[in-house]
Formats: sequence, structure tokens, C-alpha cells
Amino acid sequence: MTAQPAGGERILVVDDEPDIVALVVYHLAKSGYKVSSASSGPDALASAKRDRPSLIVLDLMLPGMSGFEVLGKLRQDESTAGIAVLMLTARKEEPDRIRGLELGADDYLTKPFSPQELVLRVAAILRRVAGGGDSKDILTIGPIRVDRSAHRVTVNDLEVELTPTEYKLLMTLAERRGRVQGRAQLLETVWDAAPDIQTRTVDMHVQRLRTKLHPAGDLIETVRGFGYRLKVPGARDA
Repeated sequence: MTAQPAGGERILVVDDEPDIVALVVYHLAKSGYKVSSASSGPDALASAKRDRPSLIVLDLMLPGMSGFEVLGKLRQDESTAGIAVLMLTARKEEPDRIRGLELGADDYLTKPFSPQELVLRVAAILRRVAGGGDSKDILTIGPIRVDRSAHRVTVNDLEVELTPTEYKLLMTLAERRGRVQGRAQLLETVWDAAPDIQTRTVDMHVQRLRTKLHPAGDLIETVRGFGYRLKVPGARDA
């Protein structure tokens, strides 16, 4: 399996190990990407804001600021929130991986790694990003990933079994993420019901959906007096 030629997208490599940086930069540049690097958290943020790369290869253990902190700040800043992030780290523990995905990482690769695999993963992420306007089969909100073509939902890469109604409810909240959806709106959209009947039905299904999504269920917020909202991880409350 070989990577397709890159379209010249800009990649930022963030790592404080010169040998790792040199290896990653070499293979990405060889594949046709425009590559720059940073060796600390603050430098990474400054480079991201200045250069607006398409993707950042981000180490977790950095001087000045951890990779988790960098990722959180990237997602909180409107100017950098849309930059794809591939986390590259020697930390193999599952909680670290889950935390990175919850903060909004697009993928996670552990050291030691295959440079060819890294290039393939970068290409796959950029294809998903570039295809967002035409092919919207994959929808990702924090640790929640929805494959619309397969009607498949995963949380931290573990498949979640949803009923058709629960799936439609999640899709409605996901497609309108960040915006409050009233119970009457949800009844009309999910159940094709008149807006004046059994709004308690919405509450019961939301509760079941939260339970099935496990910790990611906390992203579904109750907006008292209005309805529900699927929160975008790292976004500031309005």
C-alpha cells in the first residue's frame, strides 16, 4: 500500500527530539508536503496561528506546555480549531489516548512508529478534511465518530450499538452541534411528530443515548427550559 502524492498541504511537526523531527520531516517532505517544525508547546501555538497548517503532528511530552495543553488551546481558538491533529507519542497508556481523542485529536500514533504508516495516516486525515464539503460520510465530535454510510457509531474506537431512533437523535444533535435543539424541534425531526405531544419521549431517549455513549454522553448538555445541545469539545460556552 502506497500513499498518494500530496497536494502540497502544509504540515507542522511538533516534537522536542531532533531525530524524530528529522525523520518525520524527511518522509512527509518526500511525499510532497510543505513541512515546518516546532520544539515546544508555545512555539507550536505560535506557528499554528501564523502559518495555519492543514495538519499538526503533535508530541505529548513537550517543554513549556504539554501536547494535551497545546491541543486544548488549538481547539479553543477559532483561528486554529479546524486544524487536523495527529498525536505522536511514546505514551501508550489507554487513558492518554482517550484523553487526546476527547480533546479533539483526529488520530493517535505511538512511538516507535513506521514512517510509512505515519504518512498514510496523515493522507487519510487530510482526505477526510478535504472531503468534508462533498462526502460527509464521517462525522467526528470529540471521541464520537459517526460513519453515516454504514450507520455505525464508535466512541474512542469502540462500537456503540444504537437503535434507529437513538441513531437519528444523535445524528440530529451532531449535525446541529453547538446549537440548542428544543424538544419540539427534536420530536418533529426524529419522530416526525407534531410539536405538541409527549416531549417526555425526547428526555427518555436522550438519557438512554447518554448512557450508551458512556463518558462521551456528557457532551449532550441539558439547556434548562429549552432542550438539548451537543457540545463541541474545547469550545467556549456562548
